[in-house]
Amino acid sequence: MPSPPETRLTIPLRWRDMDMLGHLNQAVYHELLEEARGALLLDLAGRGTQQVHHTYVLARVELDYRHEVRKDHGTVDVTVRVGRVGTKSITLEHEVLLPDGTVAAQGSTVLVGWDMQARGARTLSDEERAVLTGT
Repeated sequence: MPSPPETRLTIPLRWRDMDMLGHLNQAVYHELLEEARGALLLDLAGRGTQQVHHTYVLARVELDYRHEVRKDHGTVDVTVRVGRVGTKSITLEHEVLLPDGTVAAQGSTVLVGWDMQARGARTLSDEERAVLTGT
């Protein structure tokens, strides 16, 4: 059985990412997840015969904070992998890791296929589902 598509990014931490307590601001975690999600989707968009840039909207984010992230950590690695592919939606699993591999945060997002003309949810194509599942 093929493993699901996955992307891992190393992202440098900036002073502006920190809050007054000296750790990563909770809102910045969502920016990190978005950057990794975008990288995964761009990678997947070029696969398959249609080479269609599929569009999605964010429907849900679930994130558990496990460990403090400080500026002196320097970078974090953000991984995102396809967890589940439904009829109209996909669930992505995320991890934010410190340089030593400690899980700082983990969670999931749900993206819904989006029809830009109809301005509503769309059914995922068979080819799109194959690309998303890595089959």
